[in-house]
Amino acid sequence: MLKIAGVIETSFLDWDGKIVTTLFVPRCNFRCPFCQNSDLVLHPEKFDLIPEQKIQDLLLKHEDFIDGICMTGGEPTLYDLSNFFSKIKEMGFLIKLDTNGTDPKSIKKLIDANLVDYIAMDLKAPLNEKYEKAAGVKVNLEDIKESIDIIMRSNIGYEFRTTVVPTILKKEDIYEMTSAIKNAEKYALQQFEPKNALDPALRKISPYTGEEILEMAQLAKKNVNKVVIRGIAQTQTL
Repeated sequence: MLKIAGVIETSFLDWDGKIVTTLFVPRCNFRCPFCQNSDLVLHPEKFDLIPEQKIQDLLLKHEDFIDGICMTGGEPTLYDLSNFFSKIKEMGFLIKLDTNGTDPKSIKKLIDANLVDYIAMDLKAPLNEKYEKAAGVKVNLEDIKESIDIIMRSNIGYEFRTTVVPTILKKEDIYEMTSAIKNAEKYALQQFEPKNALDPALRKISPYTGEEILEMAQLAKKNVNKVVIRGIAQTQTL
């Protein structure tokens, strides 16, 4: 059963060019040391669940300016999203899904049923042994590759995105990572925020400078069509 543990009624940041209501599910199958939603991941039982009807009522209340929802977490594909997404689509709203790409079957099911309009998939690290360090758990890289393929072959909007953590990723990793999504329509580099990192050790780490992230973006641009930098003084697009 779908569980919703948090909501941002109006967000201008979670879907470029859209105004959305952002919904947070509890639980995740990753333990990324840099995660900013650690309570949702480590202590999902702490949250009071929000009834689906309350979300629907909220959307209808703001239907004059809300474009749709962003479903994030936690990891949304740990739940069956089809029924809830069907209701949201019937109400006339758009749907963005944030995912770590570990369940390609769920992603394909939602795309094939026309229940999602945009997907943002996290690309944690190069598709090698570094991935498990970034994810904090063992990872089936074949599932990650399959999700990449499904998303890139779909007819919906999408992006891949990476949080750049100095102790996990080097500049040259970005080129290798984007080689795995060659010709992707959009790739986002996200600044690391130490303050609330799941791993306390990372709270003492200084993020990359804006200049360093710009160098990474220029490397990424050799492989993908569009690069967005988020979390520095001013969002930039290459």
